[in-house]
Order: sequence, then C-alpha cells, then structure tokens
Amino acid sequence: MKTNTATRRSFLATAALSAAAAAAPALSQTSSETRAHYRPPHRFGLGGVAIGNGFKPTPDPQAEETLEAAWANGVRYFDTSPWYGLGLSERRFGHFLHTQKREDYLISTKVGRLLKPGQPSDKLLWKAPSPFVHTYDYSADGVRRSIEDSLQRLGVESIDIVFIHDLSPDNDDLGERWTEYFNIAAKGAMPALTKMREEGLIKAWGLGVNTIEPALATLKVADPDIFLSATQYSLMFHEDALNRLFPACDAHGVSIVVGAPLNAGFLAGLDRYDYRGKMPEGFKEKRARISALASKHGTDLRTAALQFTTAPSTVSATIPGARTAQQVTENAASMKVQIPAAFWAELKNEGLIAKNAPTPEPPTS
Repeated sequence: MKTNTATRRSFLATAALSAAAAAAPALSQTSSETRAHYRPPHRFGLGGVAIGNGFKPTPDPQAEETLEAAWANGVRYFDTSPWYGLGLSERRFGHFLHTQKREDYLISTKVGRLLKPGQPSDKLLWKAPSPFVHTYDYSADGVRRSIEDSLQRLGVESIDIVFIHDLSPDNDDLGERWTEYFNIAAKGAMPALTKMREEGLIKAWGLGVNTIEPALATLKVADPDIFLSATQYSLMFHEDALNRLFPACDAHGVSIVVGAPLNAGFLAGLDRYDYRGKMPEGFKEKRARISALASKHGTDLRTAALQFTTAPSTVSATIPGARTAQQVTENAASMKVQIPAAFWAELKNEGLIAKNAPTPEPPTS
C-alpha cells in the first residue's frame, strides 16, 4: 500500500479521476479474492460519539483531557464522523491530533452527509452541536466533497479509512428507502472510494452501519476492505453477526471494526441501551447475571465486554467511546487484564453467550 502524502490540493486533483467510475457498476468480487485487504494495526481505538456531544454536552476542556488520556494510554486509532456533533467531533479530534506526528496514528471518518450552516433540530442525539444542518449525498461528487470538508475540519492531509455512514434501514431519515440510497452509493460512493484507494489517497473503505444487511449487500456489489459494525457484536447481542456477517466477511477477506462494544454505555453500567434508548426485554437481568459471574471470576463487566469483542479473527479492532479521561483510562486498562477461561465457559454453560462465540485466549503459565 502506498503511503498517502497527498495535500488537500493534490487530493482534489487526483480524486477527480474517480468521477468516471460513478456511472459504472461497482467492482466485482474478483479483485477482492486476489489482493490483501487493509486491516488496522491497532486492535483498540477510541470512538468519537461522546467527543461530539452524544447524549449530553462534553465541555471542550474535558474533551481535550479525554483525548490526551487516550494518547497517554497508547490509543492510536481514532474514529470520528461529520455527523458526530455536526462537525464538532472532527474539529476536536483535529485540534488534538495536529500536535502528533501523522505517521503515529490511524484515523477513520465517514461520508454520506454534507453539512451546511443552519439551525440543527433539538431532537438530535447531539446536545449543543455545531450550528449546521445535514443533507444526504452518497454520490461520487458527494464523497469527494465530504472528505475534503473532513480534511479541513480535522486539519490533516490524509484519512486512513473512510466509512459510508448510516446507509441502513435503522436510519429514520431513510427508512424503507435505504435501498434507493444504497443503489446511489453502489454507482457513486463505492467506485469513487475504490478509485481513491487505488490512487493511495485512502488506505481502505467500507460501511459504518448499525445493522447487518447493508454490509452483506455491499459484499455482493463492491470490493470493500473493512466494515464498522456498531451495536451488532457485544456480550448482549452477537449471534446474528457471528453466524451471518462474519462468515461472509471472512469469505471476502474483509475485517470488522466493532463500534459501540459497550452498547452505548449499557455494559459500563448505564441504563441506556444503544443509540435509540429502547431497552430490550430481559437485558437488564442478563447484564446482572453476567456481571455477577464476572465478579465471581475476579473481573468486571466492562472488561469482559471489551475483550469479548476482540476475540473473533474477523475483528480487527474495537473502538469504545469515552467522555472522560477516567473512562478512556479504564477502558485501556481493561484490554490488559487476563480473564480466566472458566469465566467464558460458565457464560456458555449458562446460555449467556453463544456456544460458538470465540473467547479471548486463556492466560499462559
């Protein structure tokens, strides 16, 4: 893979070459069978929802302290999006990362929404967001515009991974029409990102979604490298991803970044599940049972939840979010704990995780 040293100006000039691909079908699977797909070199990262004022405001000094703590604890993979706080998350990441050497970290962001000045709705997940509104654009031109905007908000010369964002039936803005937008992306965003990858402008691309079907559909029409699958593989909910998504990805050499491995704070003790706030029946009771077994085996729920998501070979990274320096420090520490094999065996015996779910390797003597 070529090193990306393009400036913003050369980025636009080279990316323009992908326009012709917008009208062509997405790449067939042939190329995915003959090349090695990019996998992040870092197994643990930081998701940018809380940094973008997800659920409640995060003051600027607190966001900076969180990012500083992440770096101090060895985090080198950072994921953000124009959607998070309507540009706020990207600006905060960029403010911190501009003092670091570009070769020392990996950054991923997303495309699919363009921002323009306006008064955001007070019904959004984002509290006290930037003064922008969004429009959807999954075309080739929209992708190039989105990445250029992200480069400027981040203040960097390159982006490593680009995820096509929320092209999914759970996106209330799209709903049942998500397939119409998917078809636009298959003719526009996907071939455009493939061209950018070939030119060395990005290292990899895929989808960033909260459901499985769009990822499975993408494998049939394009040659992605990696998916950010949020809320779909956790201690609480994982069988569908394990049995349908992971085998399909393995067949194409595509890896998974696990987003929301703590189900948006639920597995860290919050009475909030995922991003919609609807609590599945019986999940509080299930969480309590897992937490009790974790204590019995000398560990804790958060540690077990984070390590569980990294066990499958399909998973290349897990990226929990964090709002405070303490949270990110605790998350990083959880990745270094040795959990006894007996804990995972008891979870399976009690029917709390799938029998075929991979578990972390036991400590060696």
